[in-house]
Amino acid sequence: MSVVGRGLADGHLTPEEFLAIAAEGLGRLPVEGRRVLVLIPDGTRTMPMPLAFDALESELGSRVAALDFLVALGTHLPMSDAQIGTLVGRKVADGRTGARRIFNHRWDDPATFTTLGTIPAPEIEQLSQGRLCQDVPVALNRLVLDYDHILICGPVFPHEVVGFSGGTKYLFPGIAGADIINFTHWLGALITSHEVIGTRDTPVRAVIDRAARLVDRPLSLLAPVVTHEGVAGLFCGDVRETWEAAAGLSARRHVIWVDEPFQKVLSVMPPMYEDLWTAGKGMYKVEPAVADGGEVVIYAPHVDEVSHAHGRILDEIGYHCRDYFVKQWERFEGYPGGVLAHSTHVKGAGDYDAATGVETPRVTVTLATAIPPERCRRVNLGYLAPATVDPEAWSASAEEGVLVVPRAGEHLYRVGPPPNDDTQPIETPPGVASSGGPE
Repeated sequence: MSVVGRGLADGHLTPEEFLAIAAEGLGRLPVEGRRVLVLIPDGTRTMPMPLAFDALESELGSRVAALDFLVALGTHLPMSDAQIGTLVGRKVADGRTGARRIFNHRWDDPATFTTLGTIPAPEIEQLSQGRLCQDVPVALNRLVLDYDHILICGPVFPHEVVGFSGGTKYLFPGIAGADIINFTHWLGALITSHEVIGTRDTPVRAVIDRAARLVDRPLSLLAPVVTHEGVAGLFCGDVRETWEAAAGLSARRHVIWVDEPFQKVLSVMPPMYEDLWTAGKGMYKVEPAVADGGEVVIYAPHVDEVSHAHGRILDEIGYHCRDYFVKQWERFEGYPGGVLAHSTHVKGAGDYDAATGVETPRVTVTLATAIPPERCRRVNLGYLAPATVDPEAWSASAEEGVLVVPRAGEHLYRVGPPPNDDTQPIETPPGVASSGGPE
């Protein structure tokens, strides 16, 4: 099927427009009498999930044999019924809301997974553009085998590992096993977040799209592009074409181009980021717009943990630039690639001299959080008492070279004029099919 959608260069869709586009797109899905599993984001993504849930229920509920939901957690903590209820805008009890079941992806339980196959080393070498050459087993949540059609429902933003989020990323890492999660994240780290983020076609995207071909079920996508003020666009249809359309709009709406790099950035993190594992977006979404020798302050007084799932490992390895790990690979090759990658994303670009043991980060990263100063030192990050930070005073300061991002984590900052390539959004009225993303 072709893509149904509409993207706005300015402004936002009304709820009625959102529902009309969703109705047109979902109405074209070949799901009559089938069991449908919908993959949805957790609470760390901005999305009008209650509105989307209503649309899915209204447009698919009477047509399908089953309509269930799986929260694509990746390696985030499982959500409680109360948290899921807030996410979808309905009361949830014992993993159910009415006739609909909502599952957590239990990535921490080996029984969750089934192995779909392996991407062989020669193909990995080609897809990674020569950076890595190894067999990559592809395991996925076995729930997909209980359904006839998989519908991905999630937003698209610039992303530090894959370039732009959404699409098949809801499979890998969303509901994937550890091997491919660690492989793809480390591949992204080798390229560096600075180079990957906000780039549509990347080696990591090529790998996860290849892995998705091992899923023996039809795949569709409902992809909104969301800003803090509302929904800038909505697209529905084939996974790749729909994702391309959404990524093209995201490049237009989520990337802020500035004339000169900043010397100092205060990233104010909203409460939906509960640990540094997620609040680290306050660094890598602004890193490309920070001058050499500059500083990023991640301001999140509510954050008191490095990572609820991976904190022990991060206490061991700390936060470092890519070459710190690459040039001491014999020390670190046994650690999960996903955790090493997170470390490099937060620390940012830099150099490491193996002869002297001196690491020189390009940017200083300082935490103004509830994580104690001694732990900040242990993990190789700076500390600033959050009580001493006044974001309003920072914003009011006339000091040149200072940026305050009041709700950091989703907009990407870059220096220079915006490229004149695939950043134009689709303008497709509701009810009219589009051929896909702008080329």
